[in-house]
Amino acid sequence: MHALIRWTNRAVMALACAFMFLMMAHITTDVALRFFLDGRLVGTLEITSYYYMVIVVFLSLGYVELRAEHIRVDLFAQMMPQAVQLALYLLACALGLVFFGLLFWQTGKDAISATARAEEAMSNFTFYIWPARWALPIGFAGVWLAVLSNMLKSVALRRAL
Repeated sequence: MHALIRWTNRAVMALACAFMFLMMAHITTDVALRFFLDGRLVGTLEITSYYYMVIVVFLSLGYVELRAEHIRVDLFAQMMPQAVQLALYLLACALGLVFFGLLFWQTGKDAISATARAEEAMSNFTFYIWPARWALPIGFAGVWLAVLSNMLKSVALRRAL
């Protein structure tokens, strides 16, 4: 199960990286057009704000959690016995499962609602933002799976990760 979760989070992270490179190419092209030809790509700001940034941030959350690279403050926990560290870690994982499960559920409902009404942003042209709403539940599902995987791994190893 850990291998499947790791593969899934890596695939989603690869998608986030692809969008990051697409964002860099899009912005570079827009800047080059402005500098050399006094032109511009219409919608660069909207596409960057509503799509690229949201996708890059939320799709990478699960991968970061799986690698245990989120910011952690364990100053006092390091001084406690291994058993207490494991208990605190499992409690934190359980709370994380509840928290990210609720975030997944709510953002999933919001994405369904946005899709049903074809949500769009106010701009000079028709700009649909409902597809970007799906990055949040996908990202939170990835984090939920990563927390579950790390929790099971720590139980198997009998130590906090």
